[in-house]
Amino acid sequence: MVEQTGPDRPEDAEPWRWPESVWRGYAEHVVPGRRLLPNEWPGGARAAVAISFDSDHESTFLRDGKTSPGAMAQGHYGSRAGVPRILREFAARDIPLTFFIPAVSALLHPVDVAACVDHGHEIALHGWIHERNMLLAPEVERDLAFRAADTLEELSGTRPVGIRTPSWDFSESTLRVARDLGILYDSSLMSDDEPFEIVEYHEATGIVEIPVSWIRDDAPYFMMDRYSALRPYAMPRGVTQIWRDEFVGAYEAGSIFQLTLHPHISGHRSRLIPLLELIDEIADKDVWFATHQEVAEYVSARDRC
Repeated sequence: MVEQTGPDRPEDAEPWRWPESVWRGYAEHVVPGRRLLPNEWPGGARAAVAISFDSDHESTFLRDGKTSPGAMAQGHYGSRAGVPRILREFAARDIPLTFFIPAVSALLHPVDVAACVDHGHEIALHGWIHERNMLLAPEVERDLAFRAADTLEELSGTRPVGIRTPSWDFSESTLRVARDLGILYDSSLMSDDEPFEIVEYHEATGIVEIPVSWIRDDAPYFMMDRYSALRPYAMPRGVTQIWRDEFVGAYEAGSIFQLTLHPHISGHRSRLIPLLELIDEIADKDVWFATHQEVAEYVSARDRC
């Protein structure tokens, strides 16, 4: 474990002055363990496809104290236009999805949660108010995580078994909180292309990681902030070409293709249309469409065989 007391504490020196115990402790805190890529996917499919939507809606604006009607309107779009459109299109294709939902979003839009459940989609954890968990005191992070789990269970009827940390990062306490919650899988880390078991300080945790990547996330390409230099820099069809190439690589490797999307971002027509064209191309291949929970359960079970 990283030593946080004494003269060698990181805050007492520049990183290049850290002793090996310090830099090694940070690098080895949370690491990928054994790969959990199965020899085959259900039904003999060549690859697995796991598509997720993070229903952040108003939560990221509220987290940052942005409460103007204009800010809230951008969040409203995710629920009012994005989610219904997404549910309709993926229902027509009979493709299961995983919705990672901050508890505040779920409380603001309980009808969304019910609709996702009615369509057979998975509901998973995504924080309380899309908080930056790595900045929280351990007891606060724990309280928010358990409150979020209780909220989603109450609204969806099922206790979530998966988590995606709001900012794709772990504090010193995050993994312990996840373990105490009895989490089956996480989908926040970028250590590999394939599922793996998370290891904390050289101890196997039993938690499956379904890796994410900024490459396979719509937000880096399309985010917009009127008061900063943050502007969309990619054309939707250019982005789907990146994702197409990611899928081809996963398919050739017999692996998994995972996407992280947002209703208030990819729910717009001009972005959803090319996305659905890609999904239709993928559906013509020998693939297994699954929720993140189904993937985690499958690779975990195969690992025990």
